[in-house]
Amino acid sequence: MRIVAGRHRGRKIIAPDSMEIRPTSDRVRESVFNILEHGDLGKGGVSPLTGARVLDAFCGTGAFGLEALSRGAEHSTFLDISNTSLDLCRENIIALNEQTRTDLLRTDCLKSVCHAEPYDLVFIDPPYSANLAQPAIVNLMRSGWISDEAVCVIETGPDEALNIADAFTLLEDRKYGKTRIRISRYAKAN
Repeated sequence: MRIVAGRHRGRKIIAPDSMEIRPTSDRVRESVFNILEHGDLGKGGVSPLTGARVLDAFCGTGAFGLEALSRGAEHSTFLDISNTSLDLCRENIIALNEQTRTDLLRTDCLKSVCHAEPYDLVFIDPPYSANLAQPAIVNLMRSGWISDEAVCVIETGPDEALNIADAFTLLEDRKYGKTRIRISRYAKAN
C-alpha cells in the first residue's frame, strides 16, 4: 500500500498482517480521489479536498485521511473502535510526520459523541457485509460530525443496501470488483 498522489506520493502505508482490517486497494482509492479532484463536486469548481476538514470513520490504516492530507486537505480526524486499527493508523501518521494535522479518536461510529466542529469531507468504510454504513452515517449526521454540503464517500460490499436519500444526494455510484463506492452530498434539513 502507498499514498497515490500529492506531497506524500509514493510513500508506503503500513498494511495489516492479518485479515482483521481490510484496507481499500490503491486502485480503488486512486479512483475515488480522481473523482473527488476532477469531478465537479466542490463549491465553485474547487476540489472538495482543498483546505478540507476530513473525517475518516472506521479508519483502519488511515489511508483515506492520509491520502486526503497529501492532496491538499487541512486536517484529518480518524475514528475507530479497534485498538489494532488505531495503532496501525498512528504508525502511518507518524511515518508521514502528520501528527500536527491529525486527531486519532477511539470511538464507536454508531454511538459517537457530539463533535464541536463538523467535517467537509467524510469517508465511511465499515467492515463489509455488516450493514454498518447506514447506521454509522445517520449517527454521524445526527451527532453533528457532518457539515452542511459535505461530500461523503461511503465504501461497502457490492450488494449492501444504503438508504440515506432523504438527507443525501447521490453524486456517484461505482463498483470495483467486490467494492462499491457511493459519493453523496449532505443537505442539512431546515
